[in-house]
Amino acid sequence: MPLDVTPVQAFAQRIRENVNKVIVGKDVVIEQLLVSLLCEGHVLLEDVPGVGKTMLAKSLARSLDCSFARIQFTPDLLPTDITGVSVFNQRNAEFEYRPGPVMTQIVLADEINRASPRTQSALLEAMQERQVTVDGVTRPLPRPFLVLATQNPIELEGTFPLPEAQVDRFLMRLRLGYPDPEEERAILRRFRAEDPLETLQPVATAQEVRELIPICRQVYVHEHLERYIVALARASRDQEMFALGASPRGSMALYRASQALAAVRGRNYVMPDDIQYLAEPILLHRIIPSVETRLRGQSVATLLAQVLTRVPVPVEERWSLPE
Repeated sequence: MPLDVTPVQAFAQRIRENVNKVIVGKDVVIEQLLVSLLCEGHVLLEDVPGVGKTMLAKSLARSLDCSFARIQFTPDLLPTDITGVSVFNQRNAEFEYRPGPVMTQIVLADEINRASPRTQSALLEAMQERQVTVDGVTRPLPRPFLVLATQNPIELEGTFPLPEAQVDRFLMRLRLGYPDPEEERAILRRFRAEDPLETLQPVATAQEVRELIPICRQVYVHEHLERYIVALARASRDQEMFALGASPRGSMALYRASQALAAVRGRNYVMPDDIQYLAEPILLHRIIPSVETRLRGQSVATLLAQVLTRVPVPVEERWSLPE
């Protein structure tokens, strides 16, 4: 019996329409956020202040009726400010765990590059293992669990660059960008009388997300497309062009995200277009150009475009599972 992805498509459409009541003209970013949610990945939103990163995160959380927490990263933020801390209770003479803001379903890590590396690393276990360990006790995080981290690429004073190990744990790096003139006028009119986020109502539940995730992982990927994903990752490890290429974690991220994207678009099979569409947001932040490449003035985006052009796209009469 063919896999039915209609529930995933319907879910994505409801969320997209609901978030669009607050966010103007960002359908591509909303779709990519939904893909990240459905394949249990995390997102790094890298853009200038004021383009709606926080508003987008809050709109998504409210649409899903998920618990939401915002962590403002500052140089004096401690790891326990994120994971929580054990406090001695004098009444019963025992230590009690007081959960930190990471013990929620959608976490907005605002200006993550302003905290020290030690504090940034407190998110590593949570993002990868979906658990936190405090005083030797490991506690699972709720599902779904999504970290939306923001950073300002322009203002670098007083910031700590994210280590490669942490950047690699983000499924995607996205940019919202400035709205065009008509979209900006629409924003002015929409927020003229009131904040639409205050009246936004949930259109889905966390339980629904948990039920849809296994469906996405059953989406069929042809063996030629599996080889295509591996070929893209291996091409990004060309030592002449790159000092660091996409890791196997990057290959897995591209594989699962392609499955989720196909389901969101109403297909129970992946096509080459899905992989190419997701290659930049998934692979770009995992690639570091070589010194020679940087001296030539070539950007990472240009190099990735060359990789996509150089690796042959598989051709097949049909990509769906044979009946």
